[in-house]
Amino acid sequence: REKNDINNLWNLFETAINYSDNSATENLKGFSKCFDLVINQKGIGNSKITMGLFWISPNYFLNLDSRNQWYIYESGQILDRQINNLPKIKGKLDSSLYFEITEKIKNYIKSPNSPFKNLMELSHEAWRYSEYDNEREEWEKTHNTEPQIKAESNDDTVRYWIYSPGHNAEFWKENCEKGIMAISDDNIGNLKAFNSKEEIKQKMQETINSDSKFTISANMDWQFANIMKPGDIVFAKKGIHTIVGRGVVTGEYEYDSNRKKYKNTRKVKWTHIGEWDYPEKAAIIWALCDLTSYVELVNKIEALFIEEGDFNQEVKIQYESYTADDFLEDVFLEKEDYDKLVNLLKRKKNIILTGAPGVGKTYVATRLAYSMMEVKDKDRVTMVQFHQSYTYEDFIMGIRPTEKGTYELRRGVFYEFCKKAEIDNENAYFFIIDEINRGNLSKIFGELFMLLETDKRDTQIQLLYANEYFKIPSNVYFIGMMNTADRSLALVDYALRRRFAFYEMKPSFESDSFKRYLESFNNQKFNSLIDCIKSLNKEIKDDESLGSGFCIGHSYFCNLDNESPKIEKILSEIIEFEIIPLLKEYWFDEPQKVEDWSEKLRNSIGR
Repeated sequence: REKNDINNLWNLFETAINYSDNSATENLKGFSKCFDLVINQKGIGNSKITMGLFWISPNYFLNLDSRNQWYIYESGQILDRQINNLPKIKGKLDSSLYFEITEKIKNYIKSPNSPFKNLMELSHEAWRYSEYDNEREEWEKTHNTEPQIKAESNDDTVRYWIYSPGHNAEFWKENCEKGIMAISDDNIGNLKAFNSKEEIKQKMQETINSDSKFTISANMDWQFANIMKPGDIVFAKKGIHTIVGRGVVTGEYEYDSNRKKYKNTRKVKWTHIGEWDYPEKAAIIWALCDLTSYVELVNKIEALFIEEGDFNQEVKIQYESYTADDFLEDVFLEKEDYDKLVNLLKRKKNIILTGAPGVGKTYVATRLAYSMMEVKDKDRVTMVQFHQSYTYEDFIMGIRPTEKGTYELRRGVFYEFCKKAEIDNENAYFFIIDEINRGNLSKIFGELFMLLETDKRDTQIQLLYANEYFKIPSNVYFIGMMNTADRSLALVDYALRRRFAFYEMKPSFESDSFKRYLESFNNQKFNSLIDCIKSLNKEIKDDESLGSGFCIGHSYFCNLDNESPKIEKILSEIIEFEIIPLLKEYWFDEPQKVEDWSEKLRNSIGR
C-alpha cells in the first residue's frame, strides 16, 4: 500500500455519506475527487468500489460488481428495455462515467415499464438472475439437455409457470379476452423452426446484433414452445409484486404472424382474474419461469385462489390430432403391419416390441399410442426405462428418505399413472416401458404381476406397503420394448411371455414409405449404401451366432435433411462411428469379416 491509501478510503466513505445526505455541488465535487483517487489505488477495481458505495447508501449508489454488470449489459434484460445510449465500461471507471451510468439506470427505474422500485431491487434481481442462469447451465452440462433433433417430452407432470403478459402486464386484458398467453421475440420468427436453445440464442445474436448473451431469453423461448404443454398451470403477474390471474394451458404452441406484437402464443383457460399480492418478498422478474420445482412457492400462490373456488371447472384442452394416416406417414411401417399391432394391443392390452437396434421401437411405441388415442395427448402416455436397480419402491410405492432426514411412504410412477387412468376411464392410457427385459419383472411388479392379465383388469389386490386395495384399470395398455441384440440380457421368463404379446420389428428398407424417403434425396451414394446394408443384413441373418434379431435397422438413416450439402459426410460418420463399432461387437472373433464389410460400406459412398 501507499502511505495514504487507507486515509483515502475513509475520505471516500465520508464524502459518500455527505453526498447521499445532501447532493449539493460542493459535496458532489468532494465525492468525485475521492472516487477518482481511490479507484486508481492498487487492489481497487470497479466491483469493490461500487459495491462498497452501494453498502454505504443503496438508494444513491449503483452496484456495478460482476453480477450487476452482467445483468445490465449481457443478460438482455436491461438493454432490451431500451435505456438510451447507456455507456459501456472499458477498464476502470471514473466518477463522471459512474454518475452517467447511475443516472440513466435511475431514470429507467422511474419509468412506467420498470419492474423495480429502487436500486436495491435491481441489485437483488441481478443476483437472483445470475444464480438461475449459472444453475441452469451447470445442470445442462451434467444432464446433456441440448438436443440435436426435436424431441418430444413424455413427462406427464403438471408444470407450474409464472408469466408476464408484457411490460407491466400491458397485454393482460387482451390475454383474458382472447383466452391466450403470448411472449415476444418476434424478430426470430416461429420458435418451432429451431432444434435447440443454442440455435435460438444464435438467431437472436444475429438478428438483434447485440453483445447480450441471450441465454435466459433463449431458454424461455425454448420452454414456451417445447416444454410447456396442455394441462400446465400458469400464474400471470404484473411487475414483481402482483399476481393478476391463474389459468390452465389448453393448446399447443402457435406462431401467429397476423399479430403486430407478441406473436408466439398458446391457448389458455383463465380460471381466475383479479389482483393478489405475490407471496414472496423477492419476486421473479423474467417473462416466463418454470416454478414446478419450487413446491413451497407454488403452494403459496395456489393458496391465493382457494377462496375463489372454481378449481374443478371443466377446462377443454385442445390437443393436436393424430390419426392412423399420420402414423403411416411418420413411421416406416405398412398398413397391414399397423393393423396387426393395433389389433394385438386391443385384444391383449400388453405388447412387447422386439427387434434389432435401430428398427425404431421407441419411435413406434409413442406414435402407436397417439394413433390409437387419435390425439397427441401426452398426459395419457408415460414412459419409463427399466434397469437392474429398478424396484417395486420406484414403480409402485415404498419408504423413501426425505430432505429433512426422515422417511415417508412415497407412491411410484405406475401407482400415480393407474390412479389417473381410473378417474378418466372413458379414455385409453398407455404405459411404455423401454428395455423391459433389463428389469426384474417379479421384483418390480410384485403382487401386481397377476393383474397384468387381460381378464384380471379391474381386479383389486391389497398392496404391500399400504392398507389399501389397488387395481390396474382396463383402460391401461402396456407397450414394452426389448432389444434382441443385447447379449447381456437373460431370457425373458415364461410368466412375462404369457402376459404379453410379442411383435418383432424388422428393418423397413423395403417398405414403400422408406423407398419414398430414399427417393427424396436423389443421391446415388445414399442408394448404394442402403443396398450394401441390405446385403450386410442378409449375412447377419444367415449367421448362426446372430440371426434376424441383430440386423441393422433403418433408424440409423432417418431424420436426415435431404437439403443438406453435407449428406455424404453424415453418411460416412454413421458408417464409421455407429455401424462399424456394432459389427466389431457382432464378429469380435472374426476381425477379417469386420474389415471386409467395413471396406464395402466405405466403398459404397466412395470413401
